[in-house]
Amino acid sequence: MTSLKIIGSPLPNLPWQDRPATETGVIWRHDANPIIGWNPTPKTARVFNSAVIPYQGGFAGVFRADHKHGKALLHVGFSADGLHWEITDEEIHWVDEQGRPYPPNYAYDPRLVKLDDTYYIVWCTDFGGAALGLGMTKDFREFVRLENPFVPFNRNGVLFPRKVNGNYLLLSRPSDSGHTPFGDIFLSESPDLTYWGKHKRVMTRGGSGWWQGTKIGGGPIPIETTEGWLLFYHGVSGTANGFVYSMGAALLDLESPSQVLYRTRDYLLTPEKPYETTGFVPNVVFPCATLHDAATGRIAIYYGAADTYVAVAYTQVALLIEYMKNNSELNPGDGELVR
Repeated sequence: MTSLKIIGSPLPNLPWQDRPATETGVIWRHDANPIIGWNPTPKTARVFNSAVIPYQGGFAGVFRADHKHGKALLHVGFSADGLHWEITDEEIHWVDEQGRPYPPNYAYDPRLVKLDDTYYIVWCTDFGGAALGLGMTKDFREFVRLENPFVPFNRNGVLFPRKVNGNYLLLSRPSDSGHTPFGDIFLSESPDLTYWGKHKRVMTRGGSGWWQGTKIGGGPIPIETTEGWLLFYHGVSGTANGFVYSMGAALLDLESPSQVLYRTRDYLLTPEKPYETTGFVPNVVFPCATLHDAATGRIAIYYGAADTYVAVAYTQVALLIEYMKNNSELNPGDGELVR
């Protein structure tokens, strides 16, 4: 597996802990989880399901913050080490492309990616119902909203970190107006981040097990490796006590990312720790971001826990993909063009 590498830049200061000797899994938790707890700022109750990225020698992030009035909005945060965060008490004040105020009614579960010299944010917004919002910033101080990519209902929008075959790529999970009890992952293309088409279904829910039988959704920005795009995602099972969110991973073809090469048969991480099983919404592991070091293959995974906390887990790219190859199960319909 020595030839398998992350394609990208070195990031020697990303958070990291070696795998404990007692750990048998290919993903292991940060031993001081959660890294963000209850009431992180005066007007916010919970921060979770958030996105981080390297920035100016440290790290910046766009955070889902549920305010004490109960509504979710997006906030900015900064960190020197990726673990200790200073989150602004004031939410992001969006403007449109003409500079006019354009505040969302609500905003949650952001993903964050850098394309050229611009940082793009995709989140779930209110557009006559749950839909994808799209915005950008160059300095994490001024934020501009762009046109919404799709009509309702949709969630879990994830942009790829570069164009493929000349087009931008966006994963999404078409849904309904409620707490969607179904859902597959789709891929759409755009020449300009405005007009989207060439829609393909990438991955379907289900499989021989139950952990992803209800719905699935894209997680962090895909990581480019020499063998394919590494995509972490969440899978949801329905139980007598409600939904349970777990983490899986897939490897997508580099030049045709709608094609699934490998996909984890079993979950990689499921709610087990108290901060994952107990909280505002219990039994949730929801990956939203990664930091990765191309020089060492190290990956730090940021995930929301119990809709209350931000937590971190770790893996090595070669270790993970070797496991995926040996424990893969594709579903009927994966990589299928839906007509």
